[in-house]
Amino acid sequence: MTPLAEEIARIYGTPAVVIDLDKVEANIARTQAICDAAGIANRPHIKTHKSPELARWQRDAGARGITCQKLGEAEVMADGGLDDILISYNILGEEKLGRLASLMRRVSMTVAADNPVTVAGLPKAAAMAERPLDVVVECDTGRKRAGVETPGEAVELARQIAGSPGLRFAGFLMYPPEDGWPATQTFLDIATAGLTDAGLEARIVSTGGTPNLVNVGKLKGATEHRAGTSIFNDRMQMAAGVASLEDCALLVYSTVVSRAAPERGILDAGSKTLTSDIGGLDGHGFILEHPEARIARFAEEHGFLDLAKCNDRPKVGDVVRIVPNHVCVVVNMVDRLVTVRGDRLVGDIPVAARGRLA
Repeated sequence: MTPLAEEIARIYGTPAVVIDLDKVEANIARTQAICDAAGIANRPHIKTHKSPELARWQRDAGARGITCQKLGEAEVMADGGLDDILISYNILGEEKLGRLASLMRRVSMTVAADNPVTVAGLPKAAAMAERPLDVVVECDTGRKRAGVETPGEAVELARQIAGSPGLRFAGFLMYPPEDGWPATQTFLDIATAGLTDAGLEARIVSTGGTPNLVNVGKLKGATEHRAGTSIFNDRMQMAAGVASLEDCALLVYSTVVSRAAPERGILDAGSKTLTSDIGGLDGHGFILEHPEARIARFAEEHGFLDLAKCNDRPKVGDVVRIVPNHVCVVVNMVDRLVTVRGDRLVGDIPVAARGRLA
């Protein structure tokens, strides 16, 4: 156990979610440099860190605006001094439209929509805020999540937006599959031609995803990119080939609390810390001190260690460091991130937008 691990365990206890600020700064700079080299804006997705402080770091490094998935996240970011916020999610219902209007009075807002029902409700927010609302059409180019599926639908929804009181059609929002950028280009080209015929223009063409950072610059007409996980990285990004172990800025410090048999053990980090999102990987995290070990399964507060392939096996009381599979959901499980620089403890940062369900 390192002196830093002992200090963190003594002050914060375990499990503790720890970020290395030196690596965070390097990751922010790397993402910004990729966008700058491609000549497009960096609009980071704050769903990964949920921290106004870290969002301000991204802004100060050159990001132009931020992306949020929820109104609650956007409210926290606005309270933290962030502006130019894109909500990349359909907003429905009177309560949410009222909150959107309140945000519009404070900061510059853009929202996404992929259906006529969503678009039909948005003029209410614009009327309450007494200012126009920019709306982008979310387009599905192969991921099969949200978004209209054809260029024709995209143009028709753009027409509806442009013809609605208080709304301004702003462009397209896309999250292409990593291998789907040629199809995305075809979709965009057809949709852009349709916009021209309709007398409209896409000022924003927004692409997304940390795994897609390798594709930034490949879509002709793109104006910005939304990456979230790149600020911390995780095992999923390592598996995707867009991050190395050295790029992983967030680790979970966990204590071995049981060694009831030679080939197994128990960590104090279970599904309520590392989450059950396996991400298609083997096991639930990578243990730096024991790379042959597997976190094979979970209970809520128990991480089940399979030590069959380990020559050097941990002892009860050892504190180990884990690279999680999916960092975004790990951050959402805790109230604070412990901060370090190298082997020096710095303090902690609150996860201010955690728990905002809507």
